[in-house]
Amino acid sequence: MDHKRLDKVLKTQKYIMDMRPIFNMEALFSDQTKYYMDPIEPEPGEKVTIRFRAAKNNIDVVFFISGAVRQAMEYEKTEGKFDYYKTEIEVGTEPIYYYFEIRAGKLRLFYNKKGISRNLQNYYAFTIAPGFKTPDWAKGAVMYQIFVDRFYNGDKTNDVVDDEYFYIGGKTKKIENWDQYPATSMAIREFYGGDLQGVMDKLDYLQDLGVDVIYLNPIFVSPSNHKYDIQDYDYVDPHYGKIVKDGGRTLESWDHDNRHATKYIQRVTNKENLEASNQLFIKLVEEIHKRGMKIILDGVFNHCGSFNKWLDRERIYEKEEGYEKGAYVAHDSPYRSFFKFNNEHEWPYNPFYDGWWGHDTLPKLVYENSPKLVDYIMEIGRKWVSPPFNADGWRLDVAADLGFSNEYNHKFWKQFRKVVKEANPNAIILAEHYGDAGSWLKGDEWDTVMNYDAFMEPLTWFFTGMEKHSDNFREDMLGNAQSFVDAMTYHMSNFLTPSLQTAMNELSNHDHSRFLTRTNHMVGRVEGLGNEAAAQNVSKPVMREAVVMQMTWPGAPTIYYGDEAGLCGFTDPDNRRTYPWGREDKELIRFHKEMILIHKMYPVFTHGSIKILTAEYNCLSYGRFSFEEQMAVAFNNNREEKRLSIPVWQIGVGEEDQMVRLMITDEEGFSTKAEIFEVEKGYVSLTLPPFSAVVLKKIKKTEN
Repeated sequence: MDHKRLDKVLKTQKYIMDMRPIFNMEALFSDQTKYYMDPIEPEPGEKVTIRFRAAKNNIDVVFFISGAVRQAMEYEKTEGKFDYYKTEIEVGTEPIYYYFEIRAGKLRLFYNKKGISRNLQNYYAFTIAPGFKTPDWAKGAVMYQIFVDRFYNGDKTNDVVDDEYFYIGGKTKKIENWDQYPATSMAIREFYGGDLQGVMDKLDYLQDLGVDVIYLNPIFVSPSNHKYDIQDYDYVDPHYGKIVKDGGRTLESWDHDNRHATKYIQRVTNKENLEASNQLFIKLVEEIHKRGMKIILDGVFNHCGSFNKWLDRERIYEKEEGYEKGAYVAHDSPYRSFFKFNNEHEWPYNPFYDGWWGHDTLPKLVYENSPKLVDYIMEIGRKWVSPPFNADGWRLDVAADLGFSNEYNHKFWKQFRKVVKEANPNAIILAEHYGDAGSWLKGDEWDTVMNYDAFMEPLTWFFTGMEKHSDNFREDMLGNAQSFVDAMTYHMSNFLTPSLQTAMNELSNHDHSRFLTRTNHMVGRVEGLGNEAAAQNVSKPVMREAVVMQMTWPGAPTIYYGDEAGLCGFTDPDNRRTYPWGREDKELIRFHKEMILIHKMYPVFTHGSIKILTAEYNCLSYGRFSFEEQMAVAFNNNREEKRLSIPVWQIGVGEEDQMVRLMITDEEGFSTKAEIFEVEKGYVSLTLPPFSAVVLKKIKKTEN
């Protein structure tokens, strides 16, 4: 068949239920969920069954191709409108790459992670990584991210006080009004008093919401409220933990020298305070685990902070008992090799060291020349996921930046994975990363990533037309379903399935504008627009659409604290507003509870296959399906109602079935009241109101 004829078939062929087509393209399917690859996480030497689906009596042969192996797959069975083919392979220790070749008459096509193609695309081959496992508890888990200082103040005795110390051009400030907006500049020195006791106090709320996993932004000793400038990796910051030995004085109005900040020095260097804070963390983890929940810590290992005891630029450890001299202080410091100094003639007090992106408050850690530093950080990675602390994993800050070469970066993370997994095989290793993370997701480094490319960004463009910082609005991207499908398909192909199922799927986080704010299409940041603008003309119906997708798309849906309560905010620092206790949007919380319940009630949403069913301007539908369950999810992001005809036959819904609605959300609110939809010739037809989403479940007609 010539290419013009083939293109015509690919573009125009539609499945007609009452007659056999020449070739049914939409019926072809395989992925690496349990039915199509079993087991999905094989050990070396284990046998794996691979399956492929086609329309009944529609193809001549399907070949399994892996390297030099090209074997015809065995017909297994027919169920409904589909034939299933299988083959069995034995895996070794090396990754296996495979794809399929389909023959129907003179037609020859290939099938890989991106779907059907005319030309072979090895790059998108399915991948088996023997021995690679991600924790079962993390697959599809509902996560909740907490920026600790802004969540809840459970212990006012540990609050940072005014003028406690000097940092980046100013002194600390305690914000007394919990509902006050964060400052628009240098907000890192403002503290609201949130702490670990506050997290403990709100565990009932989080459990009632349906949270499985709590992810905490950094909690270790640090001078900022964000704590990505670690001062001491060995201890929880007493301002988040416990201060049992207080005293000393704050800085005078004229004084910027932290050697005189004796109150701060006492609080963060006194071992009684540090040990008491670690004990509080142990207690928090125990309470979380009692509820069947997990906790993830934030690991900042690319850089530390200028206050760090290894550097001690502020000289707060210089005269404290039990601490070695910092590398800033003394040339013969045991930590000298931890940093890159550019002037060897400046000691004592050498300020010429490399900072991450040039920031002298974020000294870059130099692993390549310091085995001692490597050992120290490996011990930190092990320590916090082991008894008595028992955290359930690490989120890794700017993980791709660690080290001074790509080669060393991969070497480090391979070693880190080995150390952490030996200490706690069920710990997750989840990295912050923008762009293709495929080279780190081969089974021997990270488990997964914060899912910007294959979730947050495509979703945000489709529903809002906004860039994730609210820095740009593109009308051509708003409602662009084909762009959404292409982006999701492309970026999801870079994941191993266990990585995709555990990927952190967020609408918002501490680095980007709040999703609800993005729905107002207002371009800019808080410095230019003001805090109030973030909540103007927002669309809760669009927000609810996004939550429906978040709870029904493959991955671990992750709520940024307060999103569920209607919190707004432009990008950092405005996105770090305090949780609105007493001012919550209770209807939005109730909606989150209902969607979380649906997500957790049906395993197909955590472990099932996904297939796009329809994609047109501002309208989209997809199926989540397994042999046990079949769901369809549809969206109308238009200002007017739309009639959709959804080809549910593609996910295994037959004429003997009906679809029952589990959820509808639109401009009027939301409802879980059941409504039955008939299946006619493999399609479900329904009218969707403006800015709406529905979740449909297959049932047998006899069930109704």
